[in-house]
Amino acid sequence: MGRRKTGNTTVELTELGFGACVIGNLYEVTPAKDAAAAVEAAWTAGIRYFDTAPHYGLGLSERRRGAALRHLPRAEYVVSAKAGRLLVPDEQPRGVDSEGFAVRDDLRRQWDFSRDHWRQAAEEAMPALAELRAQGVIGAIGAGMNQSAMLARFLRETAADVVMPAGRYTLLDQSALDDLPAARELGKSVVAVGMFNSGLLSHDSHDRPTEGMKYDYREAPPERVARAREIAEVCVAHGTSLPAAAIAFPRTHPSIINVTLGMRNLEQVERNAELRHRPVPDGLWADLRARGLIRADVPARAGRGRSARCR
Repeated sequence: MGRRKTGNTTVELTELGFGACVIGNLYEVTPAKDAAAAVEAAWTAGIRYFDTAPHYGLGLSERRRGAALRHLPRAEYVVSAKAGRLLVPDEQPRGVDSEGFAVRDDLRRQWDFSRDHWRQAAEEAMPALAELRAQGVIGAIGAGMNQSAMLARFLRETAADVVMPAGRYTLLDQSALDDLPAARELGKSVVAVGMFNSGLLSHDSHDRPTEGMKYDYREAPPERVARAREIAEVCVAHGTSLPAAAIAFPRTHPSIINVTLGMRNLEQVERNAELRHRPVPDGLWADLRARGLIRADVPARAGRGRSARCR
């Protein structure tokens, strides 16, 4: 699997990454053996980038990822996590986490993503991380959010090398298009995550998007389900599937160096690794633009929209 450099750093990411959110028991319990098998299958598929955070299962995702990678050659893979959310003892546990993870709430998150904390993150956290980068403790720094406007500010106003907009450059939401130019202007990079928008884009032509599926961590609104079905129909007409197109779509943008997918077990890893090889014809993007199903300004770089295969 090909690798691409992160900004102006020496860190290189495989073009497909493993998102460890779901092995932190997102929505439902993932057995430990399934989590271990998923990481092993990702390694076999050539994936060498693994992302997680303390938020994911109150540390469970980090522990499972660490255990699965511990015996593998450290120089061969890249890991990323998120700073800014501490795990502290929960003085009033209710027995189950309230953030959508099927874990006990013996710990709680001490965090804040409000706009009031932009100054603290930009003027305190990022310089500290830049110092660690200069010391060689970490290879690259950045920020990840469920929106892109503030990420563009991080690119322009801080030492960030890379940003991670979750679910904001997908077949159902291209709002990051307004902010992604900052990365290219500054020689920085973007990692695309949330390509299935919490699951709505993950079903193929034999199992179309339906009511009750998730969109951005909530039950999908009917209009989103209807739009996903329309896009699926166009994908089928072009000889491909909705999830294959969802994985290929970020490759239309020159600043995106990696697509990271949340994968719960061996079967999901093998499916997604296979999907990235499925042909996605250039004409699909043009047809979706013409039908108004994706924004008219979605770029289509020659050679990048042809298939989901990593270079």
